[in-house]
Amino acid sequence: MSTELGRLHVVSDARDGRDALGVVAAAVAAGAPVVQVRAKDCTDLELYDFARRVMELCAPARATCIVNDRVDVALAVGAAGTHLGAEDLPVAAVRRVAGPGHLIGGTARGPEQAAALVAAGADYLGVGPAYRTVTKAGLPGPLGPDAIGAVASAVDVPVIAIGGVRAEHVPDLVAAGVHGVAVVTAISDAPDPVEATRTLLRLLGAHDESRR
Repeated sequence: MSTELGRLHVVSDARDGRDALGVVAAAVAAGAPVVQVRAKDCTDLELYDFARRVMELCAPARATCIVNDRVDVALAVGAAGTHLGAEDLPVAAVRRVAGPGHLIGGTARGPEQAAALVAAGADYLGVGPAYRTVTKAGLPGPLGPDAIGAVASAVDVPVIAIGGVRAEHVPDLVAAGVHGVAVVTAISDAPDPVEATRTLLRLLGAHDESRR
């Protein structure tokens, strides 16, 4: 899976509407290999419609679309996978619903939890928050590269660092052993989302390799 899962995950929020779709379009055009769709405060129909539009942007570029939390929406729009938070359905339950070809990500903060998620069938792990972030409320304290690296060393699936990640953090995270990073404001708040995406890809050493 590590050779198939893209290293840069662009997290896009349905609550941001057309602005979010514009950022997704720019990031995908610049080579972003993975887009994660998330939304906490919208209707099912709004989330479905947003995810469907993201899929329309991803498909021609062969970018991977993952829906956070909602396996039903992921399957409804034909997304490649579902990313599960700590309070979402168990990995094994989602696997039964989605089948063997569906990409499933789990959320971990330590090696023991990470190993349990992999044993349950997680294809990759999101680990964080890596750094302090204000894009999501109620998060625990930041882990930093060393703690995330300990998780990466404990499992044999890709580890994606998430939470407050900016371009200047990427070298330390890569050195710690992460496969990739998931970002929100590093691209959405950038003056030039295209250039911000290219910079992150360059730092990750990813370029377009995940779209082979």
